[in-house]
Amino acid sequence: MNPAIRLGSVSKAFGAVRALDDVSFEVETGRLFGLIGPDGAGKTTLIRIVASLLTADAGTVQVLGNDPAVAYRSIRKRIGYMPGRFSLYPDLSVEENLRFFATVFGTPFATAVERVRDIYAHLEPFRTRRAGALSGGMKQKLALCCALIHEPDLLLLDEPTTGVDAVSRREFWDMLAGYRDRGLTILVSTPYMDEAARCDRIAFIRDGRILAVDSPQTMPLRFPHPLFRVRSADRAALAAALATYPHRHSAYAFGDSTHVADARPGAGPESLLEWLEAAGIPARVEPIAPGLEDVFMELDALWQPV
Repeated sequence: MNPAIRLGSVSKAFGAVRALDDVSFEVETGRLFGLIGPDGAGKTTLIRIVASLLTADAGTVQVLGNDPAVAYRSIRKRIGYMPGRFSLYPDLSVEENLRFFATVFGTPFATAVERVRDIYAHLEPFRTRRAGALSGGMKQKLALCCALIHEPDLLLLDEPTTGVDAVSRREFWDMLAGYRDRGLTILVSTPYMDEAARCDRIAFIRDGRILAVDSPQTMPLRFPHPLFRVRSADRAALAAALATYPHRHSAYAFGDSTHVADARPGAGPESLLEWLEAAGIPARVEPIAPGLEDVFMELDALWQPV
């Protein structure tokens, strides 16, 4: 089966700013693919190119078997797109927005509602409420309904849960998983590593370059160093001490702890603990398995802009 999306050495610049630099990856049909990176990494630019809203300066783009710069009319009928900013009509009600998009795509309203019944069930009690008066989570559910109302083959989501509460985020991703299980191909961007873990495959992107593409389960295997979680009551003193630890490869704050990677292959926690004790810093040191954020930080540190 041909991939739903195929990018080959795609680049895009806005003046002196290189938004995408030699980006290549594929999204398999029927998969949930995550584009993971911080603000300014190039995620929105890439999704807009796939959606046929921008054209690449260089490279090849294939979306559902077609070049979006050429066959944009046919592609737009087969994709659903949720931009990062809420873009529905705020003065229309929930139902009026749905009716409008159903009409645009030539779908009877009753048929459209049935297609998104599992999502619309959350919205139906508020069907007469203006879209602009909805909560952040409800706005995103309405936007998702409108993006799915015509049964697209490909769904493009640009940071759909930014600014949404934790419960609504989880519900939203449960919905995405359900549509993926029904065969829908989904490309979603997010800065959140917990959401990345729910994808079938992910690409780390930073400053317009792809750092790695892998599954969330195997991506942590790319981390090459022993990793330790360090906790201390005096975090300022701990940070100062770790800055001079002779075997430190890296040290980053993670919540209430610090993740320390040892430059020595096979190193255990004992030498770090002894070194901290000698420095007069009571601490707990325990070995841990690297997570997606550890891998991203490692790959980001290795990459040097040219």
